[in-house]
Amino acid sequence: MPEDFSHLNEDEQLKAENDFLKMKLMLEHGAQFDEIGNNEIPAEIENEFLNNVIAFEKQFEQRKIIKVYDKIERPRHFKLVNEIADDEINNAWGELIAHLNKFNINLDVCSPNISVRELYRFATEELFEHEMDDMDLPGWTTHFTYDEFHPDLVYDNSRMVEEDLFGDIFRKEALFYEVNYDKKEIVFNNILYENRESFIKMINRFKSSFDKIRLINCTVAKCEVKEKNCVVEGSYKASAKTGPDKLNYKGGFTVELILNDMGYWYFKKIRIDGFEPL
Repeated sequence: MPEDFSHLNEDEQLKAENDFLKMKLMLEHGAQFDEIGNNEIPAEIENEFLNNVIAFEKQFEQRKIIKVYDKIERPRHFKLVNEIADDEINNAWGELIAHLNKFNINLDVCSPNISVRELYRFATEELFEHEMDDMDLPGWTTHFTYDEFHPDLVYDNSRMVEEDLFGDIFRKEALFYEVNYDKKEIVFNNILYENRESFIKMINRFKSSFDKIRLINCTVAKCEVKEKNCVVEGSYKASAKTGPDKLNYKGGFTVELILNDMGYWYFKKIRIDGFEPL
């Protein structure tokens, strides 16, 4: 580094170097650094972090775009998916993911409905041709997720109802997934709410009436997706408690979701049997 800190002791030199590196990042890249307070980061760890950031910024500025297949050195030994027998596909997939990992590339999947064979097909037929940043840094891994290329709407919308709707309503904290509700009219148990805010206010008022709220279970029995509409049906069980008093909620539910122009699904109509929070 161009600055001379030789007149300082070792610890002072490291702290001075860190200050210099932070100033460099602030001036050249607009970085901001918050004060940690009493929990000061050890100078050695901070120095390593700052140098890694500078190395990243340097590579990012000079980066080039490369196909995944070129990044993994164009392997020729992976068979076409239709040439692999069922009893060999797991080993073939293991070898393929190991080869990707060798070049710090990882492929994950969220939906449990995607088979190993489909993952292998996707990797060899689609991911190999996908472009990525050609970056080589210590600890740097490029992550790909199958679902981002091929969303499983039945799985995604079912999970959305189970976790973002029921898991959010039946807990003590205020609603977290507010953006998942349609901005305009929402129908809840046959009552029309003119906007998202009025519905959220009603649910949070219910939450404030109890000391504890717990979702015991939520099971999706059916999920149908048709273009811009989706209907999810199932059953649930929950409880709410204030002092010694406890209320139990259970029954069936039907949730209708709509797809907006931006490609996001919103809750539009909700029916929850056995639950009248008004």
